Amino acid sequence: MQLNLGTSMRPEMLQTISPRMIQSMEILQLPAMALLERVEHELVENPFLERLDEANPEDGYPNTPELGQEIEPPEPAPEAAVEKPETELVIEPKSAEEDFERMEALSEDWGLNEESRPSANRVSEEMDKKHDAMANMAARPQSLQEFLTDQLAYVDTEIVNLDLLRYVISHLDERGYLPTPLEDIQRSYGQDVSLLQVEQALEDLQGLEPLGVGARSLEECLLLQVTRETPHRDVVRALISTHMEDIQHNRLNVIQKKTGYDMHTIHEAIEVLKHLNPKPGAQFVSNSTQYVVPDIIVEKNEHGEYEVRLVDDWTPRIYISRRYFELLRDKNLDQKTRELLQRKIQSAKWLIDAIEQRRTTLMKVTKAIIKHQRAFLDQGPEHIEPLKMQQIADVVGVHVTTVSRAVDDKWVQTPRGIFPLKRFFGGGTQTASGEEVAWETIKQKLLDIIGNEDKANPLSDEDLVTKLSESGYPVARRTVTKYRKMLGIQSSRQRKVWAE
Repeated sequence: MQLNLGTSMRPEMLQTISPRMIQSMEILQLPAMALLERVEHELVENPFLERLDEANPEDGYPNTPELGQEIEPPEPAPEAAVEKPETELVIEPKSAEEDFERMEALSEDWGLNEESRPSANRVSEEMDKKHDAMANMAARPQSLQEFLTDQLAYVDTEIVNLDLLRYVISHLDERGYLPTPLEDIQRSYGQDVSLLQVEQALEDLQGLEPLGVGARSLEECLLLQVTRETPHRDVVRALISTHMEDIQHNRLNVIQKKTGYDMHTIHEAIEVLKHLNPKPGAQFVSNSTQYVVPDIIVEKNEHGEYEVRLVDDWTPRIYISRRYFELLRDKNLDQKTRELLQRKIQSAKWLIDAIEQRRTTLMKVTKAIIKHQRAFLDQGPEHIEPLKMQQIADVVGVHVTTVSRAVDDKWVQTPRGIFPLKRFFGGGTQTASGEEVAWETIKQKLLDIIGNEDKANPLSDEDLVTKLSESGYPVARRTVTKYRKMLGIQSSRQRKVWAE
């Protein structure tokens, strides 16, 4: 075998994606609030972009183009035309200092002098607004460690080692459990303490509020919450210590045989057990509520037709001021500054075009979805039709990946409620009569059958298959099991209600 080293040429076709296309795809995929953040970021990064609502006619550009309007740059200066007859050469600045110097020079040309700076009254007004906003901000909730530490003020310091107790408190996790072994706490404490002292500190910790804090297991956590006032406390303790798995699998008859308690007492003890907190520290974890902002609103007009409206009030209306194009006409403008201006203008134009393209695509895709799923809106979710993204792509005339990006993380507000756009897509199967039916319809039917079953003798998955087949929905047993789990429905054994 002989190896030869040399160079050769061969024709090869490669598909590349331009930066403009990449930006358009990114913008299309953004939901409403993410798009707002992106535009706000671009307004800060690109000084050539301005808000339409901030336009001032006295600045010399009263006729500003709106979002999506085509903006044709002026004819370049003759010198620039000689240097770059057809293409625009984009050159990155060599350093941030040079970029700053050029922008500083440009600001002088544009007349951004001392007179254009905000007045002292305006600055003071803005500061007052910020102070008011900060004063109205919600205070940081108290942590579990802080809540427990505050209780130490009422502990007898002659008996309890407060420093060691604080150290044990610092090892609690978000649930209020102590996952660190006591031996590790003893070694890492930094002072000479015995394991017995650490155990005593843990016992002192478990005597604080909330009940169950400082537990090392679920069983211990629940037992710590059983007090003298707890109803059926002996039965509850027995259930926690021995029969948690039986309760999980609804084997109440097994518990009755092993403990000798009557079924009524077992039911009441389980109800008490349900009111115990398995995570006593979770109440101190701050969970901010996530709100859904719909990207599209679908409303029914007076003629009974559904109208689609894009929610773009959140997105600032942006434009490129004509004064930047006029600056390009300056024959004395140096080449590097001209390239910087062209690059910034090009980036701003791409963003405006991408936002308008997002708006157009999202409107077309949503209209096609609503037209196909009218029965869903008229009669309810159980009447959803099978729909694939390729079908919408064929109707709109775009690639299926474009539809996927358009509906990704987008929400639509309809007369039936607020749904993710992806909710309207899904496969299906054929009924006994050969009619196409969506899987969502079968799920709704499954919920209805289980909701009407005899709770003392619940239906097994095999029985559910039979019931669905009788309703005209022939499905496999594994499909029923899968959808039952997806809907959070327990097995027939766990759904069984034992008579008292």
